[in-house]
Amino acid sequence: MKGSFGKHLLVQYGGLLGVLALLVSVFSLASRNFLQPATFATMANQLPDLTFLAVGMTFVLISGGIDLSVGSLLALSSGVLGVLMAQHGWSLPVALAVAVAVSTLCGLFSGLVAVLGRIPAFIVTLGMLEIARGATKLLTDSQSIYIGRSITWFGEPMAGLGLSPAFLAACGVVVVGQFLLWGTVFGRHLVAIGTNAEAVRMAGIRTAPVSVAVFAISGLLSGLAGWSMTARLSTADPNGGVGIELAAIAACVIGGTSLMGGKGSVVSTFLGVLIIQVLQTGLAQLGVSDANKQIVTGGVIIAAVLLDAFRREKRS
Repeated sequence: MKGSFGKHLLVQYGGLLGVLALLVSVFSLASRNFLQPATFATMANQLPDLTFLAVGMTFVLISGGIDLSVGSLLALSSGVLGVLMAQHGWSLPVALAVAVAVSTLCGLFSGLVAVLGRIPAFIVTLGMLEIARGATKLLTDSQSIYIGRSITWFGEPMAGLGLSPAFLAACGVVVVGQFLLWGTVFGRHLVAIGTNAEAVRMAGIRTAPVSVAVFAISGLLSGLAGWSMTARLSTADPNGGVGIELAAIAACVIGGTSLMGGKGSVVSTFLGVLIIQVLQTGLAQLGVSDANKQIVTGGVIIAAVLLDAFRREKRS
């Protein structure tokens, strides 16, 4: 039994861990500063933003949908947090609850329109991307809002540990997300809907609540990502999160989540996030320009999509 479980873990995560180990080895040889505790601590504390978004994206992709609005919802929740705390003097817990509620409701709205209106999620969330970004600029007057020490503790390394509370929270979300996916009826229904929604409906299971819920979950996690980014920068930036939805999708696909729905793993997505973070940090230490880093990241996204297509063709 133990042997079969170990074999399952090796099959499930062995390839991703191998890629991660290869990248670490290459950058360790290419840069003398890469294989340092400070480098790994810095990478860990930069992970939460993308991790929150990628976990939410995993659920949406497994359902057969896609959410392009997560970067804008991140910025919107950050803007709400900044305005309420810096300009109106609200406490962090209350301001955070409102900010996360706003992003969650936006995600819920996208889900309702896409599922009940039978409109492709790509179109609906593309519209929400523009709405949320525009609302953020109106709310903040297109200006960054400095918040300061009242929020930075969440993104700063803790004494003696070197890791931020945001990183620990992101790890907790990964654990809860994986349990929700593998250990609950909701997760089983989600995978079944992504695989064959019509068969699920024929079995008497209502698909709409599950399909809408994943967008609400994505919106909620976008709100947490907004908190994480705001804490790390000590500032609410109306331009924060631009393009990060592509990195979230790439992390999911690198981790094996199918763009066609019905297959995915939150833990594998987290390994995809680690791969992207190691790649970006390693390239930065080698002095690669931002333009070239974008080219490499784009190449990784294309490679991930091609790999997903190859996996689907092999299964069929």
